[in-house]
Amino acid sequence: MLGSEHCPLRRRVRPCAGVCKGLALCCWWPPDHRPLLCVVVSPAAERLRYILGDEDDAPTPTLFTEMDTLQHEGGELEWRESARWVKFEEKVEEGGERWSKPHVSTLSLHSLFELRTCLQTGSILLDLEGYSLPQIVDEVVERQVEDGLLAPELREKVVFVLLRKHRHQTKKPIHRSLADIGKSSSTSECLSVCVSTYHSQSRSMNDISDAPSTDQLKNKFMKKIPRDAEASNVLVGEVDFLEKPFVAFVRLAQATTLGGLTEVPVPTRFLFVLLGPQGKSKSYNEIGRAIATLMVDDLFSDVAYKARDREDLIAGIDEFLDEVIVLPPGEWDPKIRIEPPKKVPSADMRKSVFSLNELGQMNGTAGGGGGSGESLDGRFCGGLFLDIKRKLPWLLSDFYDAFHIQSISAVLFIYLGCITNAITFGGLLGDATDNYQGVMESFLGTALAGVVFCCFGGQPLIILSSTGPILIFEKLLYEFSKSNSIDYMELRLWIGLHSCFQCLVLVATDASYIIKYITRFTEEGFSSLISFIFISDAIKKMAGSFKYYPINRGYNPDYVTMYKCDCQSRTLPLTLLKLLECSESPGSSSLDWSQLSKKECLKYGGSLVGNSCKYVPDLALMSFILFFGTYSMTITLKKFKFSRYFPTKLRKLISDFSIFMSIMTFVGLDMLMGLQTPKLIVPTEFKPTRSGRGWIVKPFGKNPWWMYLASFVPALLVTILIFMDQQISAVIVNRKENKLKKGCGYHLDLFWVGILMATCSFLGLPWYVAATVISIAHIDSLKMESESSAPGEQPQFLGVREQRLTGILVFVLTGVSIFLAPVLQFIPMPVLYGVFLYMGVASLGGIQFWDRIKLFLMPLKHQPDFTYLRHVPLRKVHLFTLVQIICLAVLWILKSTVAAIVFPVMILGLMVVRKMLDLVFSQHDLAWLDDILPEKDKKKKEDEKKKKDRKKSKGQDDDSNEEVRKMSLCTLIHVERIVYSCYYGHSANTTQ
Repeated sequence: MLGSEHCPLRRRVRPCAGVCKGLALCCWWPPDHRPLLCVVVSPAAERLRYILGDEDDAPTPTLFTEMDTLQHEGGELEWRESARWVKFEEKVEEGGERWSKPHVSTLSLHSLFELRTCLQTGSILLDLEGYSLPQIVDEVVERQVEDGLLAPELREKVVFVLLRKHRHQTKKPIHRSLADIGKSSSTSECLSVCVSTYHSQSRSMNDISDAPSTDQLKNKFMKKIPRDAEASNVLVGEVDFLEKPFVAFVRLAQATTLGGLTEVPVPTRFLFVLLGPQGKSKSYNEIGRAIATLMVDDLFSDVAYKARDREDLIAGIDEFLDEVIVLPPGEWDPKIRIEPPKKVPSADMRKSVFSLNELGQMNGTAGGGGGSGESLDGRFCGGLFLDIKRKLPWLLSDFYDAFHIQSISAVLFIYLGCITNAITFGGLLGDATDNYQGVMESFLGTALAGVVFCCFGGQPLIILSSTGPILIFEKLLYEFSKSNSIDYMELRLWIGLHSCFQCLVLVATDASYIIKYITRFTEEGFSSLISFIFISDAIKKMAGSFKYYPINRGYNPDYVTMYKCDCQSRTLPLTLLKLLECSESPGSSSLDWSQLSKKECLKYGGSLVGNSCKYVPDLALMSFILFFGTYSMTITLKKFKFSRYFPTKLRKLISDFSIFMSIMTFVGLDMLMGLQTPKLIVPTEFKPTRSGRGWIVKPFGKNPWWMYLASFVPALLVTILIFMDQQISAVIVNRKENKLKKGCGYHLDLFWVGILMATCSFLGLPWYVAATVISIAHIDSLKMESESSAPGEQPQFLGVREQRLTGILVFVLTGVSIFLAPVLQFIPMPVLYGVFLYMGVASLGGIQFWDRIKLFLMPLKHQPDFTYLRHVPLRKVHLFTLVQIICLAVLWILKSTVAAIVFPVMILGLMVVRKMLDLVFSQHDLAWLDDILPEKDKKKKEDEKKKKDRKKSKGQDDDSNEEVRKMSLCTLIHVERIVYSCYYGHSANTTQ
């Protein structure tokens, strides 16, 4: 056997010393070259390697499996549909008028062994040429007679049974739920279809044509089945003329539509028939459920398509049995139907029969994850040309891919976020620069920079906006200019020009290669900081409304007659009284203080006296209702697509337009209440905020000539800020979890950001860079999910609707917002603060750092089954998270002080901290918690090269040992195949 003398690998192969099931092989190696890999395979798995070994084969179609059982109806036999599978099992309930909820098939172990016996003893017809059911039935029965499995005199009886009528579960109850109403054109039409479906299939299969019937074509269940799907039909039943089971497994050479055999018009590829003596109907049903469940199993369906003989099918069942998990009957109720999992595990690991150990998905072996755009090209502007070459083929699709109703909701959502950000930033910028830049400049700059970037940028999903560090830099620059009698706008122009030049130099030298070192550690720290800024700013603004509009805690409605507020004159100095008398306003002698309003009273130096002078309506409470109501309603409606109410399309529509619906709801509530809550203030005239400044900044004439050169130094700081902010945001947008297909464009993005820096400087507009949170929100609003999913299967995330049109429309609307002031003035600011809060909270979703923070508060038994927790000790996970928390706290403190101007340098500091973590954590732990830095792979290759050179210098001439040492996993598997051939007595030619 394994050690037989005729095997040429006898000296290289020996049985595994460990206790292993099946065939366990450890290759013999010289002691100094012995590998750590011990291959343990079962004979079934080894056989499947031959069957499924070709990776270039086309993927097998999805199988729809239907099981029909033989029933006696009014003295006649008929096949009645009892269950169906696309991925999970749906069973016809005993009442006969409805399908069960999709559930995971639970099989008895005994039924699987009986199915294995059936396939061993029954007829197996592979690649049968069949074009109609009668022909296929004749072939199957003839094979049974030839093999001596069926008496010739029973031939006609079996054919008669197999060609009986088929009745499918398409009848619906008259009373339907609201969710079903509207799925057909009218109730009367539905009833007519149901009745006709119920009666139309009462004929013999001999009378039914091969073409699909009208009722099959109208079946709504087709939406749940992929277009290229094929059918597998299972027929089981008991008859009184057989003494032993009649079993046949048929695979047709070409999938063929067999009339009304299947509920839906899907061509049939497989047919399994089991007829047996009476008294064992339950056992037959379980065997039928077993083969039906196997047919929708990803691995076994591949085996069924590629099987060459009976033994291949048996090996497929054995492999299935190797992976089956048995639930003890005393600890589990078999009547319970197991709900389908939220996320079905990928079948790739099972299909890869060469993967013999439990493998997991690490975060990656290289940093970043930005795609091919971060590679170092080595030529002048090489990265920029590669980005342009990569994006040009997608230029047309970047526009027509946007034609979807989902794009409308994305535009409305991002537009409201952008104008809120523009107004907030413009107001702060106006205060910091004495209105040299204000809300008007913020609107125009956002529109100009956004439209240009979305039209020509490398990643149009990125949304440009101003940032906090830029605001602090502008404030410090204005104060410096004012104190040194330097023209602020001219100095700012030259800083922008120098920064533009520096950005172009970075593009030309492929400096974006640095993103290779931006790992998950840096990404999560940066994106978490920006998310927390959004959350804290939204809460701070709401807290400010409570300070500006205090709640009237001491107000008693019963004392309303006692509340009053009078304006009284103060004892004014004589000089002020004379000024008042000479002024155009009413003099003190003729001034009626009791008739003045609150503003006039304070203007003329009066004082408010009374216990109701500080009374204001409860605007703070109303503002909080609008703020928290918008946030909570948006969160609820966003998750509505996972609810059980209403049809799928309606749920998805509500989820897509959740933010717009929430805003409109609470804007309407505010108008209904009629309270003077703070509203959105939009400029109404097209002119600079500061009177006296034009739209073009002149580069010469106001500052000394040496300032034009000296501005290179502060421009360097701005460039670092722009570069780090832009590239980290781009890495987060382009991360592999988003499944972007059109590629990235780091160099092209930075090129246009630099050009826009110079343009905005000439026009006196703010500088713009990628906004992390709004860009993440843009991607979330454009995520696509599979529309056709198997019953019980959650919609699969397909990717993002990559296009340029939504961004362009957002910024065009931002530019014309000054003409929409009559409409926008009705939007309360607390509603937009609620949108800000949602954007900050939503951007935290999916961040591993946030999940690891929550682990600190969870007992061990309640912690989720995260993959990294299986491979990294919990104490190291906590240590890694603690380092991130400390870094985040340092960044937060810096951004809250004047030191925020060095914020970009601290982002570089995060990369340095990540580099130092290599000294504390092993590469295995970092591979699961973060990404491996590029030097590690490079260092490994260099070490291997040095080792090779050292061995060559020693003059080693034992090529065979060197070749054995370098043998890869694929070569090892080839050795196992040869051993397997020896083990099973294959011919000498095969062995060699």
